[in-house]
Amino acid sequence: MSESEVLTRVDSGVGRITLNRPKALHALNRAMCETMTEALLAWRGDDGVQSVLIDHAGERGFCAGGDIRMIAESGAGDASEAKAFFKVEYRLNHLMFEYPKPITAIVDGIVMGGGVGISEPADVRIATERTTYAMPETGIGLFPDVGGGWFLPRLPGQTGVWLALTGARLKAADTVAMGIHSHFVPAERIEALKSALIAHPAEPKTVADTLASDPGPASMAAHREAVDRLFAFDTVEAIFAALEADGSDWALAQLATLKTKSPQSLKVTLRQLRLGAAMPSFADNMALEYRLGGRVVRTHDFQEGVRAVVVDKDNTPNWSPADLSGVSEVDLDRLFAPLPAGQEWSPLD
Repeated sequence: MSESEVLTRVDSGVGRITLNRPKALHALNRAMCETMTEALLAWRGDDGVQSVLIDHAGERGFCAGGDIRMIAESGAGDASEAKAFFKVEYRLNHLMFEYPKPITAIVDGIVMGGGVGISEPADVRIATERTTYAMPETGIGLFPDVGGGWFLPRLPGQTGVWLALTGARLKAADTVAMGIHSHFVPAERIEALKSALIAHPAEPKTVADTLASDPGPASMAAHREAVDRLFAFDTVEAIFAALEADGSDWALAQLATLKTKSPQSLKVTLRQLRLGAAMPSFADNMALEYRLGGRVVRTHDFQEGVRAVVVDKDNTPNWSPADLSGVSEVDLDRLFAPLPAGQEWSPLD
């Protein structure tokens, strides 16, 4: 059983899913998503399961994302394997979002990309002092998928746009203040929380409320006005200009960070979030992200971003186009266009 990359079982009325791929920081692959989906479908109509708990083995982090190397290798060809992964992963994200029973996710450690996708749909989202949250996709030529187009624009003000474009990393005080995570529980109390949840499987929020504590002051509070003012524009060029015109140390630091990201990814991401903000349903958002995913992984910037950050680790990607002016609205329209009939993403029944 210890060989399984996802452990599933029922414990006193709690359906338990434990990510068990610690050497890869529990990065998700297709088989892991299928195992989680199978368990959630089995428990959905089971009266013996009153709530679901998602956690991870070991102490290195909750989930660092998806299997980026596989996605890049597939994207270098016809992207069929990458698209198959996205279809299963996004169906899991949607199944969790619509799930009729409360889900608790304990994000103790690193939570990025795909890890965000399987924790944000949860009703109770527990952060600890070890939590580090980020959606760093613009740094590898991708975009914040797994529901990022839905969750990020629904964060307070323009904080989601700032997070998505810069890939900023947050600790628990900020994630709880922004509503990314619902509770802060010190790591030393996590086992007590799990025991209390198993004793009261139908009341995860009450259990979390009882054991939660104050994570401390949010460091981003001092910059909220600037974020909301400077990231409110509908073009990346306007955001760049606003940051430069502001001229504060903080604004110029954000601008310097943005200038290291893929220009194509910045434009894709901003459009994704503005469209996602107006989406009528989570399923509509996931269909949009599926269109993007299958196309973006085949672009130069994603291939180059993975080479620079994941493979060679020289952290000097050669983006093409190299600046924002080279990414046209026509280029974006092509990436966002509907798929042919029969190829669009759809949720599970």
